[in-house]
Amino acid sequence: MNCCFLLCVDLPPVGPDDLPLSLLEMGCSGRFELITHPLPKNRPLPPHSTLPHGLPPTCLDLKTEVEKRFLRDPAWLPVHDVDDSFHKFLQYEMRQVDSLLHCSLSPLHSGLSVVRDPTTGMLLDFTEVLLEDTGLSAKNSLSLQRQPGPPSESLRGSNTNYPFLPAGMEELTLEQIKKKSEREEDIDFEKDLLTVPPGLKAGVDFSDKEAKATKSEVNLLSLLSTFDEIIDALPEEKEGVSRKEETVKLPRTNSLEELGIKVWITFRKRSHLFICPTFQEDKGDLKKWAVPVDISSPCDDFYKRIPDPAFKYPFELDVFQKQAILRLEAHDSVFVAAHTSAGKTVVAEYAIALSQKHMTRTIYTSPIKALSNQKFRDFKTTFGDVGLLTGDVQLSPESSCLIMTTEILRSMLYNGSEVIRDLEWVIFDEVHYINDAERGVVWEEVLIMLPEHVSIILLSATVPNAVEFSEWIGRIKKWSIYVISTIKRPVPLEHYLYTGNSTKTQKELFLLLDSTGNFLTKGYYATVEAKKERTSKHAQSFGTKNVSQHNTTASQDRAVWQTLLNYLSQRQQTPVVAFTFSRTRCDENARSLTSLDLTSSIEKSEIHSFLQKSLTRLRGGDRQLPQILLMRDLLKRGIGVHHSGILPILKEIIEMLFSRGLVKVLFATETFAMGVNMPARTVVFDSIRKHDGTGFRNLLPGEYIQMAGRAGRRGLDATGTVIILCKAGVHDMGNLHAMMLGKPTVLQSQFRLTYTMILNLLRVEALRVTDMMRRSFSENHRDTQAHEKRISELRNTLSSLPPLDTEGQLSDILSYYHTITELLITTETLQRAVLESVNGLKALSVGRVVIVNNSQHHNALGVILQVSNDAVNRTFTALIICEKGNEEAAGDDQSNKAFHPIYTSHPPPNLTCPHPHRPCSHTVQKLKLQDISAITTKTLKVIPERIIDNYNKRQQPRFRLDPPGQAISTATQELLRLAEASPNGITTLDPVNDLHLKGVDVVEGVMRHRVLQGCLKDFHCIHSPTFTEQFARVQERMSVQEELDKLLFLVSDQSLTLLPEYHQRIKVLEALQYVDSTGAVQLKGRVACQISSHELLLTELLFENTLSPLAPEESAALLSCLVFTQNTQIDPHITNTLQEGISQVLNVAQRIGELQRDCGIAQTAEDFVAQFKFGLTEVVYCWARGMPFSEIAQLTNVQEGTIVRCIQRLDEILKEVRQAARIVGDSVLGSKMERASLAIRRDIVFTASLYTH
Repeated sequence: MNCCFLLCVDLPPVGPDDLPLSLLEMGCSGRFELITHPLPKNRPLPPHSTLPHGLPPTCLDLKTEVEKRFLRDPAWLPVHDVDDSFHKFLQYEMRQVDSLLHCSLSPLHSGLSVVRDPTTGMLLDFTEVLLEDTGLSAKNSLSLQRQPGPPSESLRGSNTNYPFLPAGMEELTLEQIKKKSEREEDIDFEKDLLTVPPGLKAGVDFSDKEAKATKSEVNLLSLLSTFDEIIDALPEEKEGVSRKEETVKLPRTNSLEELGIKVWITFRKRSHLFICPTFQEDKGDLKKWAVPVDISSPCDDFYKRIPDPAFKYPFELDVFQKQAILRLEAHDSVFVAAHTSAGKTVVAEYAIALSQKHMTRTIYTSPIKALSNQKFRDFKTTFGDVGLLTGDVQLSPESSCLIMTTEILRSMLYNGSEVIRDLEWVIFDEVHYINDAERGVVWEEVLIMLPEHVSIILLSATVPNAVEFSEWIGRIKKWSIYVISTIKRPVPLEHYLYTGNSTKTQKELFLLLDSTGNFLTKGYYATVEAKKERTSKHAQSFGTKNVSQHNTTASQDRAVWQTLLNYLSQRQQTPVVAFTFSRTRCDENARSLTSLDLTSSIEKSEIHSFLQKSLTRLRGGDRQLPQILLMRDLLKRGIGVHHSGILPILKEIIEMLFSRGLVKVLFATETFAMGVNMPARTVVFDSIRKHDGTGFRNLLPGEYIQMAGRAGRRGLDATGTVIILCKAGVHDMGNLHAMMLGKPTVLQSQFRLTYTMILNLLRVEALRVTDMMRRSFSENHRDTQAHEKRISELRNTLSSLPPLDTEGQLSDILSYYHTITELLITTETLQRAVLESVNGLKALSVGRVVIVNNSQHHNALGVILQVSNDAVNRTFTALIICEKGNEEAAGDDQSNKAFHPIYTSHPPPNLTCPHPHRPCSHTVQKLKLQDISAITTKTLKVIPERIIDNYNKRQQPRFRLDPPGQAISTATQELLRLAEASPNGITTLDPVNDLHLKGVDVVEGVMRHRVLQGCLKDFHCIHSPTFTEQFARVQERMSVQEELDKLLFLVSDQSLTLLPEYHQRIKVLEALQYVDSTGAVQLKGRVACQISSHELLLTELLFENTLSPLAPEESAALLSCLVFTQNTQIDPHITNTLQEGISQVLNVAQRIGELQRDCGIAQTAEDFVAQFKFGLTEVVYCWARGMPFSEIAQLTNVQEGTIVRCIQRLDEILKEVRQAARIVGDSVLGSKMERASLAIRRDIVFTASLYTH
């Protein structure tokens, strides 16, 4: 190692004649150099250019250096710590210590307002007015009135910023702010202040005795004469109160500002009433927030209503487009649902043009990054002033129209980006993506978090519940959403089945669904016949063979595709999109068509030049990648492949060639149907079954319509052709019918709680997680508006009810009510258990005496005559004794919930059973199980047929007055005798002893039932003469109160579906110290807010220094487990350090998984750990170390496109970790992440998009 030092020799002091010479030894070679220029006093030698890294820092005296750096420099001084360093600091001469005393200026709290003569406008006076919102900033307020943050945070915001107040959420009222928490207490600032500092015996007496002696009341209004003019300016009708009265009413106060605030608020309130037109919403009708727009009639006055449109189209707009534009001009929010290629983008374009006209901004969000890039190119061509924000690209962020993914908009909303201030429109494209299980929650979060001044445009494929979804958005935002839905297709579709597989059978194309939507069964049966004929011929020639319904061999597939594509090419029905639900099959199908050539020589030349031009941005080695060479060959013949395994730049080349009509056949997966408008002449389905991550299933109607909608080019084709291949066999007709004509999938909430969401909301005191949950689409069933209206009605009813008499004997009437209610519930539970048991049903046989309780009968005795055979809705025909006049059955709609104050299954003495001396009658009725309240131990011998026949005969008018038959008379006499013989109630079958029910619930119920029955005798209220009247009052009041309590629970946070999970996740965060017991976000929580996915694992790795011992390339390799989701069979070859890192990651993941399980979260620890895959560890490690892409592609069986996408997402993770490391203060880790990011950002992986350059 080279070193240098100054030879120090004891010499006499330098005299005036001495030359300023110094001798410097260079390195260790014995070379010396003479320095002739004078050295500054007390300064080390400057770095010398002849050494590799200059001179090392030297100092003459270590003590001097330390004193100078730590004691004389105010910036290093810990001024708030009273320690030795402070005392030493005072001993030295201080220079430029003004910075210690610097304090930022406090904002002005008042300003001057001009008072003018209302008639002449002449200046009369100036008055001081208090300014509002002067101390507001992004760190303490949700208001749009707050001061803008620093320019560096204007675009993305900061994780310490508050978001802007979401629309529909109310700011805290003055009463809520004044409401004290449990830990707050009132402080008397004159008596309760501490005057003796800790450690001292005596303090300072702050009391001003003289001031107290001369204290007198001051009329503060006389000091504030300027406010007289404000009061004079009030409208005449408000001046009913005299000036003297107002003066008397003013509170005593110690500050002019306090008085000013009160008077100014009063003035503001009154002036608001004066200025604003009175508007009262009719509270009687519940407001409907979703407004369906009629598009059936033409919009003739469109150009009269909009004489100067913001954007002019070269074609005549459809009615639905005109209606949407009219709503945009009125600054309303719209939901546009239409088929693919119907022209929804027109609405988005008009909003962008409108915002440019208004000099505001628009954000266009899309579900996928590729769609963002395509829209950027389209809008850039149309409008010019367009920017793009994705995870790794930031172009023209100052533009009036910004295109971004929904995740970035969510981050900007949470972080209080300044862009939101100027925002007029947010356009959500492909809203049906909200059904995505993984990312659908992001759409809901963004819709909830958008502020009030931002209008929403939702563009979606046709969905059945567009109105319901719009109603939800309107309700949470408190504004109307106009729903514009059209099922009309610009180009109608014809759906065919194809069975051809050779030149002979190539024309076997059968129409199944015509352009008007008629399902043709004739076409289906013709397909079946054609397939059957060929199968039988094959069997005759080669013998029968088990043909699978869904699987065919590669040669069979090749024959089908070769035949079909030749046929379509002859009929000029290209370009064709062939949807194949397997990336491997896409590649195999394209590779197998070696003899197919669909392009002319001119087209070949055009494809070649476009390829050459596009691939120039790649390095030489990357241009020779196997995938690029293969695709070059396929493209020249007019064949393309499009799926996630294809390199991004190749996908873009294929899309551009396809849109220019140079790719004739495109084998694509479902993602090609998402978003950008790239229509074809024909769409072919390789199969109608797909794997959805859990298993194989048929395509859903919504999926089929989305993909089939790519057929038919507007202005070029009269109809679009959709072909379904029948390779192995003909698909089931029912499945085809359901898929083609079924309803599309409804929009469903995928809302779930994430730790990032919880932490982002907890750090803002004014926003609560429960508010977010309550506003989610999953809670849309909560009709809070109707509930609150009913609550108000019930409260009014409750206040109007007569008061209860609970004095004297009636003092225990409420206890009696609660006891009798519990007894009723216990009885019903036991009754249900008995009647559902085998022994109970056996006991309910013909002749059994039962006690009947329903809306018509109370504790009536009956005997069973017949039992129905229906095991589900079993009924019992019974003879029941009742009072005269109560024979007719009540309506079926009446419930049997009303109960008598002394109702039990063992009736007490005042049982309402008919008594011999009272008029008595009988009836025969069909009873349900719930009508039988108890089964007695008694049975009677009855003749059911005679009783029923005699009773039915006497129901006829001419026999109505006949006396009852002998059978009925005998049975009723027996029942009356039983009632008379048992004044204290007839013994019933005991569920435990008689029916032998041994369940724990039944045994406990029986014991509880006995206890409650015993309690009834001890109540005094039943002896009161006014008991019946007072109990009716109690019952009425309690029924209202119970309904009110139920509704209050439904509108409260306690009824939220996700509330238990929220508490579980809070437990996890508390256990890991991300939040404290009061919910305040700690350092670890602030770090986790920076991270968008796997926030717990990453934060724990950061705080446990797992990444510190690793090199930058090893850190990148280790973190690849967060972005890679596939299973691989190849074991990576990695370093020992990296292997240890993987073990630590798995240990941390295991610990978090177990903690989550212990806190009640359903996910198992094994499932949590299993989501981290290390299959790309070696690939990323080698890539970060500089290995060419062609070589790293050989290390794994993962496709090239997937590798590129994972490394691009990894770069975003590295940026997040770098930012998190800076929050923690770990600059070493931060710079390491930066180096790792630079190491992977190279060559083909980060080639700029063709759409953006």
